[in-house]
Amino acid sequence: MLLEGCRSDTLSYEPIGVSLDRAKSPMGLHRRHWTTVLPDPVAFGRGCDAVRTWAVHRDAGLAVATDGPIAVGTNVALSAPLPLGCVEATCRIVAVIDEPNRYGFAYGTLSVHPERGEEAFVVSCDDDGAVHFDVEAVSRPAHVLARLLPPAAKHLQDRAARRYLSAMERAVA
Repeated sequence: MLLEGCRSDTLSYEPIGVSLDRAKSPMGLHRRHWTTVLPDPVAFGRGCDAVRTWAVHRDAGLAVATDGPIAVGTNVALSAPLPLGCVEATCRIVAVIDEPNRYGFAYGTLSVHPERGEEAFVVSCDDDGAVHFDVEAVSRPAHVLARLLPPAAKHLQDRAARRYLSAMERAVA
């Protein structure tokens, strides 16, 4: 099983925690950011639940398996269907945000992943009551096809992020 292989695997990039610190842009990794504004302050709680239960990932079309709850060190195995077959990815949660007005996590890639880097999923409620869902990726292509066809890899990453945003919008509606 893909998830079992995660336990002895190591993260495939450095530095850890870079997706949550926009001031850092490590050489060789590219930063990309996607965001959506959610309808009202009530959406914050529903958004947190959607992140906590992996509903954002599942509703974006991914199969998700974890070896524990959202916590630093939890391993994650993802599978995304493609027109022919599927792409598999393994990650490990490297940071968790659990504050009164922010909730989310960042996971880093393990050896089975088409990218090398980190991705963060954060729901936040500003002082004025505006609720946002942000996806932040700091990565570079790792799979041979992704390295050979960077525009295609970028397109697939963008498509996945937009599916996360849409899934969040549906979760809080």
